[in-house]
Amino acid sequence: MAKKVFVSGCYDLLHSGHVEFFRQAAEYGDLYVGIGSDKTIEGYKHHKTIYSEQERLFMVKSIRYVKDAFINQGNGILDFLPTLDIVKPDILVVNEDGGNDDKRKVCEERGIEYVVLQRVPQEGLQARSSTDLKKTTSQIPTRLDLAGTWIDQPYVSQYAPGWAITISLEPTFEIRERCGLSTSTRNMIKQIWPYQLPNMDPEMLAKLVFCFENDPERSDGIISGAQDSIGICIPGLCRHYYNNRFWPEKIETCYDETVLSWLENHLVMIPMEPRQPGCSVVEGKDITLEKVQALAKAADDCWKAILNKDLKAFAQAYQASFEAQVAMFPAMIQGCVSSYIDQYRDKVLAWKMPGAGGGGYLACVVEDAEAFAVQHPDAIQLTIRRPGM
Repeated sequence: MAKKVFVSGCYDLLHSGHVEFFRQAAEYGDLYVGIGSDKTIEGYKHHKTIYSEQERLFMVKSIRYVKDAFINQGNGILDFLPTLDIVKPDILVVNEDGGNDDKRKVCEERGIEYVVLQRVPQEGLQARSSTDLKKTTSQIPTRLDLAGTWIDQPYVSQYAPGWAITISLEPTFEIRERCGLSTSTRNMIKQIWPYQLPNMDPEMLAKLVFCFENDPERSDGIISGAQDSIGICIPGLCRHYYNNRFWPEKIETCYDETVLSWLENHLVMIPMEPRQPGCSVVEGKDITLEKVQALAKAADDCWKAILNKDLKAFAQAYQASFEAQVAMFPAMIQGCVSSYIDQYRDKVLAWKMPGAGGGGYLACVVEDAEAFAVQHPDAIQLTIRRPGM
């Protein structure tokens, strides 16, 4: 009769290191797994789980090395004790950084063999740990504003209403700070949901993020535009209509795969230097009715061109939107920006800077994104986030 082997852990970011640990532990006998409950993990790790305890139970029980699995009913670092008394294992297995004297003492008291395994990845695979993954693999999206932005500020839309157009981007590249990709909003989101957005209505999620970021006690008195939270939280291609209020009157989306793929094939980003500390892009602003109307018209034209997959019209409207922004906020172009524009002016169809400008990236419209990236290795190809991703 095979011996009973027991292991316990959270398994919230289930990865290949866990599976290899299960495989090695199962070599000692039939493997039973204790899984930390949502309440326990929140209690001693001070954050909510990514996956609910029932999801984690389902995933762990589906691994072929596992005989059975249970949600631990105890609490703290020894939350598995009630499960241990149910399974009555012959062997308790821990990894080298999961063992401690308390666990060893429990085994001595119950006559259970105590085995410590080294962290050795499966041959050919990278070593994984949940701690490292949490440091490096947050899947919170970012956003790229395509046209009309600044209209989300009431001090602009009070002159004339209009649309802002954004796309939500998968974090397939390094998202640098102070580069116009809404990192301040993204960092606020990570305070609540460190690794991925919750599965809920995207518009409601965007409003929650907007309200969280714009705490009424915020000391600097600045209200972040709603296009940041909307652009991050609502997948696909999105436009939102502003009329002298902070939150848009209406939001429209496009999830058509042919349109999203077309956009991906015609957009790249080129890294520049970040916006410098102390840089004020609103200094010297000149906002008039005519300039805001030009911004609104360019956004309308841009939306129509994208839906029609008309590259020439898209490039013209995209450029017109950026020129309307710069007409109102000339300080958007400062520092290194002009030199980068001059460098790529004849190589792309249109360009702009994400966000408030002053550095960061040039976001360019091109004939063929893949071919452009081959010729210009610094260029970043983009992946638009689809619903359900």
